[in-house]
Amino acid sequence: MSRPRQAPRRDEQGSALVELSWLAIILLVPLVWIVISVFEVQQGAFATSAAARAAGRAYALAPDDATGAARADAVVRQVLADQGTPGQRARVTVTCDAPAGNCHVGTSVITVRVDSGVDLPFFPAILGKGAASFSLDATHTVPIGQYVESGADDREGDR
Repeated sequence: MSRPRQAPRRDEQGSALVELSWLAIILLVPLVWIVISVFEVQQGAFATSAAARAAGRAYALAPDDATGAARADAVVRQVLADQGTPGQRARVTVTCDAPAGNCHVGTSVITVRVDSGVDLPFFPAILGKGAASFSLDATHTVPIGQYVESGADDREGDR
């Protein structure tokens, strides 16, 4: 009687290294993407906050409202570029709580809001239409008397 022929045993030595390598690739690639995305959003948040603060100061130091609006827009673009996010889109909204309708009198309060967004890096286009975006906003409030004299009444008290 002849014995059935046994297939030679396959040696599995070294397969754990291959499995571990694939597991590392499958788990590390998304983890690295998440970490990079978090850093990009944090950088955008810092840039937006700094832009709102600088725009509030630029508006308050301007001689009139029209010049202040132009300076605030220019400052926001410059601050975003300085923070390493030159392509970050931003919209500047300035509101003013002023008794006389003039934002540059001593008792007014100027509020600057900067709305922007950050595109997440390496976002696969297969998951959606275009790049994924993370919305950011920052608000800065400036009492105008902080940077300018409020008028003749204050000067008389100093005598």
